[in-house]
Amino acid sequence: TNCLTTVWRLFKNLSEDQQRYERQLIFEHPAFVKLCQHLLRDCRRMTRGDLVFSLHAVVNLGVPQNTLLVQTLVRVCQEKLNQLDNRCISVLATTLTGLNKDKNVNALQAGLQLLVEQRIPSIKDIFILQNLMRCMGKDAPVFLKKKLEMAILKEIDHLTFLNAMRVFLALVAMNYCSIPILNACSKKIQENVHDVPFRQLILILEACYSLQYRNVKLFSALADYVHSTVCLWDKKQIIHFLSAFETLGFQPSELMDIFAEKVTKDPEFLNLKELLIVLRVYSRLNYVPRDQKHLFFETLHSCLNKYLPQISNTELLKAVYSLCILGYLPHRALDELLEKDSRDELLLSGDPYKETKETMLRCVKTCMELDSPSFTKPAFVLTENFSSLVSVNLRKAQEALIELLGDENMFLQNVQLPYKYHIDFEIRMDSDRKEVLPITATDVHAGSNIQRLALLFVPLSAFCVGTMHPQGKLAMKNRHLNKLGYHVILVLNKKFQEMTNEDAVEFLKGKIYSENAFSFSEVTVQDNN
Repeated sequence: TNCLTTVWRLFKNLSEDQQRYERQLIFEHPAFVKLCQHLLRDCRRMTRGDLVFSLHAVVNLGVPQNTLLVQTLVRVCQEKLNQLDNRCISVLATTLTGLNKDKNVNALQAGLQLLVEQRIPSIKDIFILQNLMRCMGKDAPVFLKKKLEMAILKEIDHLTFLNAMRVFLALVAMNYCSIPILNACSKKIQENVHDVPFRQLILILEACYSLQYRNVKLFSALADYVHSTVCLWDKKQIIHFLSAFETLGFQPSELMDIFAEKVTKDPEFLNLKELLIVLRVYSRLNYVPRDQKHLFFETLHSCLNKYLPQISNTELLKAVYSLCILGYLPHRALDELLEKDSRDELLLSGDPYKETKETMLRCVKTCMELDSPSFTKPAFVLTENFSSLVSVNLRKAQEALIELLGDENMFLQNVQLPYKYHIDFEIRMDSDRKEVLPITATDVHAGSNIQRLALLFVPLSAFCVGTMHPQGKLAMKNRHLNKLGYHVILVLNKKFQEMTNEDAVEFLKGKIYSENAFSFSEVTVQDNN
Protein backbone atom coordinates (compact mmCIF):
# COMPACT_ATOMS: atom_id res chain seq x y z
CA THR A 1 0.00 0.00 0.00
CA ASN A 2 2.78 2.44 0.87
CA CYS A 3 4.49 1.67 -2.41
CA LEU A 4 1.31 2.20 -4.45
CA THR A 5 0.27 5.41 -2.70
CA THR A 6 3.78 6.86 -3.03
CA VAL A 7 3.77 6.11 -6.75
CA TRP A 8 0.35 7.78 -7.02
CA ARG A 9 1.45 10.91 -5.13
CA LEU A 10 4.44 11.32 -7.46
CA PHE A 11 2.34 10.50 -10.51
CA LYS A 12 -0.50 12.98 -9.88
CA ASN A 13 1.84 15.99 -9.85
CA LEU A 14 3.02 15.32 -13.42
CA SER A 15 1.62 16.97 -16.52
CA GLU A 16 -0.86 15.06 -18.66
CA ASP A 17 1.79 14.18 -21.26
CA GLN A 18 4.24 13.07 -18.57
CA GLN A 19 1.53 10.96 -16.93
CA ARG A 20 0.86 9.16 -20.20
CA TYR A 21 4.56 8.35 -20.62
CA GLU A 22 5.14 7.37 -16.97
CA ARG A 23 1.99 5.20 -16.87
CA GLN A 24 3.36 3.10 -19.71
CA LEU A 25 6.70 2.72 -17.93
CA ILE A 26 4.99 1.76 -14.66
CA PHE A 27 2.72 -0.84 -16.28
CA GLU A 28 5.64 -2.41 -18.17
CA HIS A 29 7.89 -2.54 -15.09
CA PRO A 30 8.25 -6.15 -13.83
CA ALA A 31 8.15 -5.00 -10.19
CA PHE A 32 4.71 -3.42 -10.74
CA VAL A 33 3.34 -6.71 -12.10
CA LYS A 34 4.67 -8.55 -9.02
CA LEU A 35 3.22 -5.84 -6.76
CA CYS A 36 -0.24 -6.24 -8.33
CA GLN A 37 -0.04 -10.03 -7.99
CA HIS A 38 0.94 -9.64 -4.32
CA LEU A 39 -1.99 -7.24 -3.80
CA LEU A 40 -4.42 -9.62 -5.50
CA ARG A 41 -3.24 -12.54 -3.32
CA ASP A 42 -3.26 -10.71 0.04
CA CYS A 43 -6.08 -8.15 -0.29
CA ARG A 44 -8.48 -10.14 1.93
CA ARG A 45 -5.94 -10.09 4.77
CA MET A 46 -5.22 -6.33 4.52
CA THR A 47 -6.35 -3.79 7.08
CA ARG A 48 -9.32 -1.63 6.08
CA GLY A 49 -7.12 1.44 5.51
CA ASP A 50 -4.59 -0.43 3.36
CA LEU A 51 -7.40 -2.01 1.33
CA VAL A 52 -9.17 1.28 0.55
CA PHE A 53 -5.99 3.26 -0.17
CA SER A 54 -4.70 0.46 -2.43
CA LEU A 55 -7.89 0.54 -4.50
CA HIS A 56 -7.71 4.34 -4.63
CA ALA A 57 -4.09 4.27 -5.88
CA VAL A 58 -4.69 1.48 -8.42
CA VAL A 59 -7.75 3.22 -9.93
CA ASN A 60 -6.04 6.61 -10.13
CA LEU A 61 -2.92 5.15 -11.71
CA GLY A 62 -5.18 3.98 -14.53
CA VAL A 63 -5.31 0.22 -14.05
CA PRO A 64 -8.31 -0.79 -16.23
CA GLN A 65 -11.57 -1.34 -14.36
CA ASN A 66 -12.30 -4.67 -16.03
CA THR A 67 -9.09 -6.28 -14.71
CA LEU A 68 -9.28 -9.05 -12.12
CA LEU A 69 -7.30 -6.86 -9.68
CA VAL A 70 -9.73 -3.91 -9.65
CA GLN A 71 -12.85 -6.10 -9.64
CA THR A 72 -11.46 -8.19 -6.76
CA LEU A 73 -10.59 -5.11 -4.69
CA VAL A 74 -14.09 -3.70 -5.28
CA ARG A 75 -15.69 -6.97 -4.09
CA VAL A 76 -13.46 -7.19 -0.99
CA CYS A 77 -14.32 -3.57 -0.12
CA GLN A 78 -17.97 -4.54 -0.34
CA GLU A 79 -17.40 -7.50 2.01
CA LYS A 80 -15.57 -5.33 4.57
CA LEU A 81 -17.79 -2.27 4.18
CA ASN A 82 -19.13 -2.27 7.74
CA GLN A 83 -15.56 -2.34 9.14
CA LEU A 84 -14.57 0.96 7.46
CA ASP A 85 -14.08 4.04 9.59
CA ASN A 86 -15.25 7.51 8.47
CA ARG A 87 -11.95 8.38 6.79
CA CYS A 88 -11.97 5.14 4.79
CA ILE A 89 -15.58 5.77 3.77
CA SER A 90 -14.56 9.18 2.45
CA VAL A 91 -11.63 7.76 0.44
CA LEU A 92 -13.77 4.94 -0.95
CA ALA A 93 -16.48 7.40 -2.01
CA THR A 94 -13.84 9.44 -3.85
CA THR A 95 -12.51 6.31 -5.57
CA LEU A 96 -15.96 5.26 -6.80
CA THR A 97 -16.39 8.58 -8.63
CA GLY A 98 -13.54 7.45 -10.90
CA LEU A 99 -15.17 4.14 -11.81
CA ASN A 100 -17.84 3.43 -14.42
CA LYS A 101 -21.07 1.70 -13.50
CA ASP A 102 -20.95 -2.09 -13.50
CA LYS A 103 -22.45 -4.88 -11.36
CA ASN A 104 -19.78 -4.80 -8.64
CA VAL A 105 -19.46 -1.00 -8.56
CA ASN A 106 -23.25 -0.56 -8.37
CA ALA A 107 -23.47 -3.00 -5.46
CA LEU A 108 -20.65 -1.25 -3.60
CA GLN A 109 -22.19 2.17 -4.31
CA ALA A 110 -25.56 1.05 -2.93
CA GLY A 111 -23.97 -0.41 0.20
CA LEU A 112 -21.85 2.69 0.73
CA GLN A 113 -24.90 4.93 0.45
CA LEU A 114 -26.68 2.95 3.19
CA LEU A 115 -23.57 3.07 5.39
CA VAL A 116 -23.14 6.82 4.88
CA GLU A 117 -26.77 7.35 5.88
CA GLN A 118 -26.16 5.43 9.15
CA ARG A 119 -22.81 7.09 9.92
CA ILE A 120 -23.68 10.74 9.17
CA PRO A 121 -24.68 11.61 12.78
CA SER A 122 -21.26 10.43 14.03
CA ILE A 123 -19.20 12.39 11.45
CA LYS A 124 -17.97 15.71 12.86
CA ASP A 125 -15.23 16.42 10.33
CA ILE A 126 -16.45 18.98 7.75
CA PHE A 127 -13.77 17.89 5.29
CA ILE A 128 -15.16 14.34 5.28
CA LEU A 129 -18.76 15.57 5.11
CA GLN A 130 -18.13 17.83 2.11
CA ASN A 131 -16.24 15.03 0.37
CA LEU A 132 -19.20 12.70 0.88
CA MET A 133 -21.51 15.40 -0.51
CA ARG A 134 -19.32 15.71 -3.58
CA CYS A 135 -19.01 11.98 -4.09
CA MET A 136 -22.66 11.10 -3.49
CA GLY A 137 -23.41 13.60 -6.26
CA LYS A 138 -26.64 14.83 -7.75
CA ASP A 139 -28.09 11.30 -7.97
CA ALA A 140 -28.15 10.90 -4.17
CA PRO A 141 -31.71 10.69 -2.77
CA VAL A 142 -33.13 13.91 -1.33
CA PHE A 143 -33.32 12.53 2.22
CA LEU A 144 -29.57 11.79 2.15
CA LYS A 145 -28.82 15.30 0.88
CA LYS A 146 -30.87 16.72 3.73
CA LYS A 147 -29.03 14.57 6.29
CA LEU A 148 -25.67 15.77 4.97
CA GLU A 149 -26.95 19.35 5.07
CA MET A 150 -27.98 19.03 8.73
CA ALA A 151 -24.62 17.45 9.62
CA ILE A 152 -22.75 20.37 8.02
CA LEU A 153 -25.00 22.92 9.78
CA LYS A 154 -24.24 21.32 13.17
CA GLU A 155 -20.52 21.95 12.59
CA ILE A 156 -20.92 25.29 10.77
CA ASP A 157 -19.38 27.29 13.65
CA HIS A 158 -16.09 25.44 13.06
CA LEU A 159 -16.06 26.22 9.33
CA THR A 160 -12.60 27.25 8.09
CA PHE A 161 -12.02 29.30 4.95
CA LEU A 162 -10.69 26.32 2.95
CA ASN A 163 -13.58 24.11 4.02
CA ALA A 164 -16.02 26.91 3.15
CA MET A 165 -14.67 26.84 -0.40
CA ARG A 166 -14.92 23.04 -0.52
CA VAL A 167 -18.47 22.94 0.87
CA PHE A 168 -19.59 25.64 -1.59
CA LEU A 169 -18.40 23.55 -4.54
CA ALA A 170 -19.64 20.28 -3.00
CA LEU A 171 -23.19 21.67 -3.03
CA VAL A 172 -22.84 22.16 -6.79
CA ALA A 173 -21.68 18.55 -7.25
CA MET A 174 -24.72 17.43 -5.26
CA ASN A 175 -26.97 19.93 -7.08
CA TYR A 176 -28.42 21.00 -3.76
CA CYS A 177 -29.05 24.62 -2.82
CA SER A 178 -28.86 24.98 0.97
CA ILE A 179 -29.27 28.70 1.68
CA PRO A 180 -28.06 28.53 5.35
CA ILE A 181 -24.86 26.70 4.31
CA LEU A 182 -24.27 28.97 1.31
CA ASN A 183 -24.74 32.09 3.44
CA ALA A 184 -22.24 30.82 6.03
CA CYS A 185 -19.72 29.88 3.31
CA SER A 186 -20.22 33.23 1.57
CA LYS A 187 -19.48 35.11 4.78
CA LYS A 188 -16.25 33.15 5.30
CA ILE A 189 -15.21 33.73 1.66
CA GLN A 190 -15.88 37.46 1.95
CA GLU A 191 -13.70 37.65 5.04
CA ASN A 192 -10.82 35.93 3.22
CA VAL A 193 -11.37 37.13 -0.35
CA HIS A 194 -7.73 38.23 -0.72
CA ASP A 195 -6.65 34.59 -0.30
CA VAL A 196 -8.83 33.24 -3.12
CA PRO A 197 -6.90 32.43 -6.34
CA PHE A 198 -8.30 33.33 -9.76
CA ARG A 199 -9.62 29.89 -10.67
CA GLN A 200 -11.44 29.55 -7.34
CA LEU A 201 -13.06 32.98 -7.76
CA ILE A 202 -14.47 31.89 -11.12
CA LEU A 203 -15.62 28.56 -9.65
CA ILE A 204 -17.50 30.41 -6.88
CA LEU A 205 -19.33 32.58 -9.41
CA GLU A 206 -20.12 29.56 -11.59
CA ALA A 207 -21.36 27.71 -8.50
CA CYS A 208 -23.71 30.59 -7.65
CA TYR A 209 -25.14 30.39 -11.17
CA SER A 210 -25.54 26.60 -11.04
CA LEU A 211 -27.35 26.77 -7.69
CA GLN A 212 -29.35 29.91 -8.65
CA TYR A 213 -27.92 31.55 -5.55
CA ARG A 214 -27.91 35.35 -5.55
CA ASN A 215 -25.96 37.02 -2.75
CA VAL A 216 -25.35 40.72 -3.46
CA LYS A 217 -22.84 41.10 -0.62
CA LEU A 218 -20.74 38.19 -1.92
CA PHE A 219 -20.85 39.44 -5.52
CA SER A 220 -19.94 42.97 -4.41
CA ALA A 221 -17.04 41.72 -2.29
CA LEU A 222 -15.61 39.70 -5.18
CA ALA A 223 -16.12 42.57 -7.66
CA ASP A 224 -14.51 45.10 -5.29
CA TYR A 225 -11.55 42.79 -4.75
CA VAL A 226 -10.98 42.29 -8.48
CA HIS A 227 -11.35 46.05 -9.06
CA SER A 228 -8.91 46.96 -6.27
CA THR A 229 -6.31 44.50 -7.59
CA VAL A 230 -6.99 45.02 -11.29
CA CYS A 231 -3.30 45.66 -11.99
CA LEU A 232 -2.58 42.03 -10.97
CA TRP A 233 -4.94 40.49 -13.52
CA ASP A 234 -4.36 40.15 -17.24
CA LYS A 235 -6.90 41.02 -19.94
CA LYS A 236 -8.23 37.47 -20.33
CA GLN A 237 -8.79 37.11 -16.59
CA ILE A 238 -10.74 40.40 -16.34
CA ILE A 239 -12.89 39.41 -19.31
CA HIS A 240 -13.49 36.04 -17.64
CA PHE A 241 -14.64 37.85 -14.47
CA LEU A 242 -16.95 40.17 -16.44
CA SER A 243 -18.46 37.24 -18.32
CA ALA A 244 -19.09 35.33 -15.07
CA PHE A 245 -20.78 38.38 -13.50
CA GLU A 246 -22.87 38.90 -16.65
CA THR A 247 -24.11 35.31 -16.48
CA LEU A 248 -25.34 36.07 -12.95
CA GLY A 249 -26.94 39.35 -14.03
CA PHE A 250 -24.72 41.32 -11.62
CA GLN A 251 -23.27 44.66 -12.71
CA PRO A 252 -19.74 45.33 -11.33
CA SER A 253 -19.84 48.98 -12.42
CA GLU A 254 -16.41 50.09 -11.17
CA LEU A 255 -14.69 47.13 -12.81
CA MET A 256 -16.62 47.77 -16.03
CA ASP A 257 -15.55 51.43 -15.94
CA ILE A 258 -11.87 50.65 -15.56
CA PHE A 259 -11.98 47.94 -18.25
CA ALA A 260 -13.74 50.32 -20.66
CA GLU A 261 -10.92 52.79 -20.03
CA LYS A 262 -8.38 50.14 -21.04
CA VAL A 263 -10.35 49.45 -24.23
CA THR A 264 -10.60 53.11 -25.25
CA LYS A 265 -6.88 53.69 -24.65
CA ASP A 266 -5.90 50.87 -27.00
CA PRO A 267 -8.24 50.00 -29.91
CA GLU A 268 -6.06 46.93 -30.63
CA PHE A 269 -6.69 45.67 -27.09
CA LEU A 270 -9.39 43.12 -28.05
CA ASN A 271 -9.34 40.20 -30.45
CA LEU A 272 -12.62 39.15 -32.13
CA LYS A 273 -13.62 36.59 -29.50
CA GLU A 274 -12.96 39.08 -26.68
CA LEU A 275 -14.84 41.83 -28.52
CA LEU A 276 -17.96 39.65 -28.80
CA ILE A 277 -17.82 38.83 -25.07
CA VAL A 278 -17.38 42.49 -24.11
CA LEU A 279 -20.30 43.55 -26.34
CA ARG A 280 -22.50 40.85 -24.81
CA VAL A 281 -21.57 41.78 -21.23
CA TYR A 282 -22.07 45.54 -21.57
CA SER A 283 -25.32 45.20 -23.54
CA ARG A 284 -26.96 42.65 -21.25
CA LEU A 285 -25.99 44.55 -18.12
CA ASN A 286 -27.04 47.80 -19.84
CA TYR A 287 -23.88 49.62 -18.89
CA VAL A 288 -22.02 52.41 -20.67
CA PRO A 289 -19.11 54.26 -18.97
CA ARG A 290 -20.39 57.53 -17.54
CA ASP A 291 -17.62 59.85 -18.76
CA GLN A 292 -16.69 58.27 -22.08
CA LYS A 293 -19.90 56.96 -23.63
CA HIS A 294 -19.28 58.24 -27.17
CA LEU A 295 -15.59 57.29 -27.16
CA PHE A 296 -16.38 53.80 -25.88
CA PHE A 297 -18.97 53.21 -28.61
CA GLU A 298 -16.67 54.56 -31.32
CA THR A 299 -13.80 52.34 -30.15
CA LEU A 300 -15.96 49.21 -30.16
CA HIS A 301 -17.39 50.18 -33.54
CA SER A 302 -13.90 50.71 -34.98
CA CYS A 303 -12.78 47.38 -33.54
CA LEU A 304 -15.80 45.62 -35.07
CA ASN A 305 -15.15 47.21 -38.48
CA LYS A 306 -11.61 45.84 -38.40
CA TYR A 307 -12.91 42.27 -38.06
CA LEU A 308 -15.72 42.54 -40.66
CA PRO A 309 -13.73 40.72 -43.38
CA GLN A 310 -13.29 37.64 -41.19
CA ILE A 311 -16.39 37.63 -38.96
CA SER A 312 -19.00 34.88 -39.38
CA ASN A 313 -22.64 35.70 -40.10
CA THR A 314 -23.77 34.64 -36.61
CA GLU A 315 -21.02 36.63 -34.91
CA LEU A 316 -21.89 39.71 -36.99
CA LEU A 317 -25.54 39.43 -35.96
CA LYS A 318 -24.60 39.06 -32.28
CA ALA A 319 -22.24 42.05 -32.39
CA VAL A 320 -24.72 44.36 -34.13
CA TYR A 321 -27.54 43.17 -31.86
CA SER A 322 -25.50 43.97 -28.72
CA LEU A 323 -24.67 47.50 -29.91
CA CYS A 324 -28.29 48.12 -30.94
CA ILE A 325 -29.55 47.11 -27.49
CA LEU A 326 -27.31 49.85 -26.07
CA GLY A 327 -28.88 52.33 -28.50
CA TYR A 328 -25.87 52.63 -30.84
CA LEU A 329 -26.19 51.98 -34.57
CA PRO A 330 -22.93 50.66 -36.14
CA HIS A 331 -23.72 51.73 -39.73
CA ARG A 332 -21.04 49.87 -41.65
CA ALA A 333 -21.70 46.59 -39.82
CA LEU A 334 -25.45 47.16 -40.24
CA ASP A 335 -25.07 47.58 -44.00
CA GLU A 336 -23.17 44.32 -44.23
CA LEU A 337 -25.71 42.52 -42.02
CA LEU A 338 -28.67 43.71 -44.11
CA GLU A 339 -26.86 42.78 -47.31
CA LYS A 340 -26.38 39.23 -45.99
CA ASP A 341 -30.04 39.17 -44.94
CA SER A 342 -31.16 40.24 -48.42
CA ARG A 343 -29.15 37.35 -49.88
CA ASP A 344 -30.79 34.94 -47.36
CA GLU A 345 -27.41 34.10 -45.83
CA LEU A 346 -28.40 34.79 -42.21
CA LEU A 347 -31.44 32.59 -41.57
CA LEU A 348 -30.76 29.16 -43.00
CA SER A 349 -33.38 26.42 -42.97
CA GLY A 350 -32.51 23.65 -40.59
CA ASP A 351 -30.55 25.98 -38.29
CA PRO A 352 -31.55 25.03 -34.69
CA TYR A 353 -31.07 28.68 -33.67
CA LYS A 354 -33.10 30.12 -36.56
CA GLU A 355 -35.94 31.37 -34.33
CA THR A 356 -33.52 33.13 -31.96
CA LYS A 357 -31.72 34.75 -34.89
CA GLU A 358 -35.03 35.92 -36.35
CA THR A 359 -35.86 37.62 -33.05
CA MET A 360 -32.43 39.27 -32.92
CA LEU A 361 -32.70 40.48 -36.52
CA ARG A 362 -36.19 41.88 -35.91
CA CYS A 363 -34.82 43.71 -32.86
CA VAL A 364 -31.97 45.18 -34.96
CA LYS A 365 -34.42 46.45 -37.59
CA THR A 366 -36.63 47.97 -34.87
CA CYS A 367 -33.62 49.78 -33.42
CA MET A 368 -32.63 51.05 -36.86
CA GLU A 369 -36.01 52.74 -37.14
CA LEU A 370 -36.76 53.91 -33.59
CA ASP A 371 -33.21 54.87 -32.56
CA SER A 372 -32.51 56.74 -35.79
CA PRO A 373 -31.95 60.50 -35.24
CA SER A 374 -34.54 61.14 -37.95
CA PHE A 375 -37.33 59.29 -36.10
CA THR A 376 -40.07 61.58 -34.74
CA LYS A 377 -42.67 60.68 -32.16
CA PRO A 378 -45.91 59.67 -33.92
CA ALA A 379 -49.04 61.69 -33.15
CA PHE A 380 -51.03 58.47 -32.87
CA VAL A 381 -49.97 54.87 -32.21
CA LEU A 382 -52.23 52.11 -33.47
CA THR A 383 -52.87 49.70 -30.61
CA GLU A 384 -54.68 46.39 -30.42
CA ASN A 385 -56.34 44.89 -27.37
CA PHE A 386 -54.73 41.48 -27.48
CA SER A 387 -57.22 39.88 -25.09
CA SER A 388 -59.67 40.96 -22.41
CA LEU A 389 -58.30 38.18 -20.21
CA VAL A 390 -55.21 38.80 -18.11
CA SER A 391 -52.79 36.20 -16.81
CA VAL A 392 -53.10 34.98 -13.24
CA ASN A 393 -50.13 37.04 -12.03
CA LEU A 394 -51.77 40.27 -13.34
CA ARG A 395 -55.24 39.78 -11.84
CA LYS A 396 -54.28 41.58 -8.67
CA ALA A 397 -53.08 44.57 -10.70
CA GLN A 398 -56.29 44.53 -12.77
CA GLU A 399 -58.46 44.52 -9.62
CA ALA A 400 -56.39 47.32 -8.06
CA LEU A 401 -56.76 49.47 -11.20
CA ILE A 402 -60.55 48.91 -11.28
CA GLU A 403 -60.80 49.95 -7.63
CA LEU A 404 -58.56 52.99 -8.20
CA LEU A 405 -59.99 54.23 -11.52
CA GLY A 406 -63.64 53.15 -11.27
CA ASP A 407 -64.15 50.63 -14.06
CA GLU A 408 -62.45 48.74 -16.88
CA ASN A 409 -63.15 51.49 -19.44
CA MET A 410 -60.45 53.62 -17.81
CA PHE A 411 -57.57 51.45 -19.02
CA LEU A 412 -56.52 48.95 -21.67
CA GLN A 413 -55.01 45.58 -20.86
CA ASN A 414 -52.81 43.20 -22.87
CA VAL A 415 -52.04 45.93 -25.40
CA GLN A 416 -50.18 44.96 -28.58
CA LEU A 417 -48.14 47.76 -30.18
CA PRO A 418 -46.26 48.04 -33.47
CA TYR A 419 -42.78 46.47 -33.58
CA LYS A 420 -44.19 43.49 -31.62
CA TYR A 421 -44.05 45.35 -28.30
CA HIS A 422 -46.57 44.40 -25.63
CA ILE A 423 -47.62 46.31 -22.54
CA ASP A 424 -49.64 44.97 -19.62
CA PHE A 425 -51.84 48.03 -19.05
CA GLU A 426 -52.27 51.37 -20.81
CA ILE A 427 -53.72 54.42 -19.07
CA ARG A 428 -54.45 57.77 -20.75
CA MET A 429 -54.38 61.09 -18.91
CA ASP A 430 -54.91 64.75 -19.68
CA SER A 431 -51.92 66.89 -20.67
CA ASP A 432 -51.45 68.11 -17.07
CA ARG A 433 -51.59 64.53 -15.79
CA LYS A 434 -54.24 65.38 -13.25
CA GLU A 435 -57.06 63.21 -14.55
CA VAL A 436 -57.36 59.72 -16.04
CA LEU A 437 -59.45 59.77 -19.22
CA PRO A 438 -61.83 57.03 -20.39
CA ILE A 439 -60.40 55.02 -23.28
CA THR A 440 -63.43 55.63 -25.55
CA ALA A 441 -63.17 59.42 -25.18
CA THR A 442 -59.45 59.45 -26.04
CA ASP A 443 -60.06 57.21 -29.07
CA VAL A 444 -62.45 59.86 -30.46
CA HIS A 445 -59.91 62.62 -29.85
CA ALA A 446 -56.88 60.61 -30.89
CA GLY A 447 -54.98 63.67 -32.00
CA SER A 448 -55.53 65.61 -28.78
CA ASN A 449 -52.72 66.25 -26.36
CA ILE A 450 -53.04 63.26 -24.05
CA GLN A 451 -50.47 61.47 -21.94
CA ARG A 452 -50.09 57.71 -22.45
CA LEU A 453 -48.89 55.62 -19.54
CA ALA A 454 -47.55 52.08 -20.03
CA LEU A 455 -47.58 49.88 -16.93
CA LEU A 456 -45.14 46.97 -17.17
CA PHE A 457 -45.15 44.34 -14.44
CA VAL A 458 -41.72 42.77 -14.72
CA PRO A 459 -39.86 39.94 -12.93
CA LEU A 460 -36.84 40.51 -10.71
CA SER A 461 -34.67 38.82 -13.33
CA ALA A 462 -35.25 41.77 -15.71
CA PHE A 463 -33.06 43.95 -13.44
CA CYS A 464 -29.40 43.69 -12.54
CA VAL A 465 -29.03 41.72 -9.30
CA GLY A 466 -29.49 43.86 -6.20
CA THR A 467 -30.74 46.97 -8.04
CA MET A 468 -33.64 48.40 -10.01
CA HIS A 469 -31.27 49.02 -12.93
CA PRO A 470 -32.98 47.39 -15.96
CA GLN A 471 -31.01 44.90 -17.99
CA GLY A 472 -30.46 45.50 -21.69
CA LYS A 473 -33.68 44.17 -23.25
CA LEU A 474 -35.92 45.92 -20.71
CA ALA A 475 -33.95 49.18 -21.04
CA MET A 476 -34.32 48.99 -24.83
CA LYS A 477 -38.07 48.38 -24.54
CA ASN A 478 -38.39 51.34 -22.18
CA ARG A 479 -36.41 53.54 -24.60
CA HIS A 480 -38.56 52.51 -27.57
CA LEU A 481 -41.85 52.98 -25.72
CA ASN A 482 -40.69 56.49 -24.86
CA LYS A 483 -40.02 57.07 -28.57
CA LEU A 484 -43.58 55.93 -29.32
CA GLY A 485 -44.94 58.50 -26.87
CA TYR A 486 -45.40 56.41 -23.72
CA HIS A 487 -44.38 57.21 -20.18
CA VAL A 488 -43.24 53.87 -18.77
CA ILE A 489 -43.93 52.74 -15.22
CA LEU A 490 -41.97 49.64 -14.21
CA VAL A 491 -43.45 47.59 -11.37
CA LEU A 492 -41.55 44.74 -9.76
CA ASN A 493 -44.23 42.06 -9.92
CA LYS A 494 -42.90 39.94 -7.04
CA LYS A 495 -43.02 42.86 -4.60
CA PHE A 496 -46.43 43.92 -5.91
CA GLN A 497 -47.90 40.45 -5.35
CA GLU A 498 -46.72 40.56 -1.72
CA MET A 499 -48.69 43.78 -1.02
CA THR A 500 -52.13 43.83 0.59
CA ASN A 501 -54.97 44.92 -1.69
CA GLU A 502 -55.11 48.33 0.00
CA ASP A 503 -51.36 48.84 -0.33
CA ALA A 504 -51.48 47.77 -3.99
CA VAL A 505 -54.11 50.44 -4.76
CA GLU A 506 -52.10 53.13 -2.95
CA PHE A 507 -48.91 52.02 -4.69
CA LEU A 508 -50.47 52.34 -8.17
CA LYS A 509 -52.06 55.66 -7.23
CA GLY A 510 -48.63 57.00 -6.29
CA LYS A 511 -47.10 55.72 -9.54
CA ILE A 512 -49.85 57.04 -11.83
CA TYR A 513 -50.29 60.50 -10.32
CA SER A 514 -46.77 61.17 -9.03
CA GLU A 515 -44.61 63.66 -10.95
CA ASN A 516 -41.55 61.47 -10.33
CA ALA A 517 -43.20 58.21 -11.39
CA PHE A 518 -41.51 58.07 -14.77
CA SER A 519 -37.88 58.40 -13.74
CA PHE A 520 -35.74 55.37 -12.94
CA SER A 521 -34.34 55.25 -9.45
CA GLU A 522 -31.38 53.16 -8.40
CA VAL A 523 -33.26 51.56 -5.54
CA THR A 524 -31.39 48.70 -3.93
CA VAL A 525 -33.34 45.45 -3.76
CA GLN A 526 -32.15 42.99 -1.15
CA ASP A 527 -32.15 39.53 -2.72
CA ASN A 528 -30.53 36.90 -0.55
CA ASN A 529 -32.99 34.20 -1.65
